[in-house]
Amino acid sequence: MITNEQIQKRLAEAIKQSGMTQRQLAEQVGIRHQQISCYVNGQKMPAIDTLANLCKALDVDTNYILCQDEK
Repeated sequence: MITNEQIQKRLAEAIKQSGMTQRQLAEQVGIRHQQISCYVNGQKMPAIDTLANLCKALDVDTNYILCQDEK
């Protein structure tokens, strides 16, 4: 079973590996940087369109973030 914590951890890892700050990522995606912090800290989950835009900006596969690459 996939948990929100697993998704949040992968998103945080992808942000770190990108070399972008949360503020830079937020600007690229068109959301407030506080939203990124909420996603990483587990306070909120991104909407599906926001998640897709985050993955595109981070150059990661959504399947990885959603833990669908493990079988």
